[in-house]
Amino acid sequence: MEQTKGAIENLEVPTPQEIKKKGYSNQQNPVDFDWDTAGRKRELYPEAERLKMEALYSETMKMIGEGEVIDGTVVAMNNREVVVNIGFKSDGVIPASEVRYNNGLKVGDLLEVYVESQEDLSGQLVLSHKKARTLRSWERINAAMDNNEIIHGFVKCRTKGGLIVDVFGIEAFLPGSQIDVKPIRDYDVYVGKTM
Repeated sequence: MEQTKGAIENLEVPTPQEIKKKGYSNQQNPVDFDWDTAGRKRELYPEAERLKMEALYSETMKMIGEGEVIDGTVVAMNNREVVVNIGFKSDGVIPASEVRYNNGLKVGDLLEVYVESQEDLSGQLVLSHKKARTLRSWERINAAMDNNEIIHGFVKCRTKGGLIVDVFGIEAFLPGSQIDVKPIRDYDVYVGKTM
């Protein structure tokens, strides 16, 4: 302790005038500073090379349009949200409620998402997994209709005049008159079954 105290007392601190004389400061005199030339001195690349580098950088960015359905990688998860990287300039956030059906989802998994907006008011990429699933389901339903395919659906519940059926994640109404060739009196026997 005493050695430290003695070292501090013997420490020679230069005065501001000595600093100026000996050139300790690496800053310019404030009077000599010119704002117009300040930016030009820091140019590291010639204009042509800088433009070339910008073009190369922009090629690494994915061109993503609003309304697209693409695959993204889950980079983080918590109880409220899932963060997904789609190769754009920022990651997107999806409410965790949209992926509750997928209990095995973990960081690193691929997830299909719909690009709602490239940037909201806070600069965030807006994505939706629910809309992506809905669009893909409608594509499958339309393709089945075009090819005259028979599709199967899970009967979720009974309603007035028919049944509510889950077809590829979309709820559809099945009128009671279309359930069978003969009239059906009790719709409850179909609830919980696949048709």
